[in-house]
Amino acid sequence: MKKDIHPKWYPNAKVICNGEVVMEVGSTSPELRVDVWSGNHPFYTGEQRIIDSGGQVERFMNRLNSYTKAQDDASKRKTKNLAKAEQRFLKQQLAALDLDDAVAQVLLNNSIVTVGDLATQIDKKPDRLLALEGFDEKALDKAKATLEKAKTDYLARV
Repeated sequence: MKKDIHPKWYPNAKVICNGEVVMEVGSTSPELRVDVWSGNHPFYTGEQRIIDSGGQVERFMNRLNSYTKAQDDASKRKTKNLAKAEQRFLKQQLAALDLDDAVAQVLLNNSIVTVGDLATQIDKKPDRLLALEGFDEKALDKAKATLEKAKTDYLARV
């Protein structure tokens, strides 16, 4: 062997983990510092814990939290937009519903001008609608069905 070309060999190099010497081995360094060894590795100890090197777990949790926050914000925006769309739908004129001309005229003559007015009357005071001349049970059922279909179609476009 040539002299002075090989590194110095330390037959009793200390392996240090968390500030304590855990074993001695042969090495080219006098001491080796390690984060994990068989005495504290979860595989050998049966323990389940997350070893965080470089903040990876924290970064992942931050990313996960931002994703869930974005999902919550998106659902809030969607709910808000849906409520606005429903208000726009209710403010439309009765002509948007394509009711029979005779039924539409009866409603207009009795100051039921918007879709919202008709929806309120159907939900809260259907007897008042049935008391109108020219507006019977059949017209009420058809108005309900037309209103629901128009509302579903309108909100589906939003």
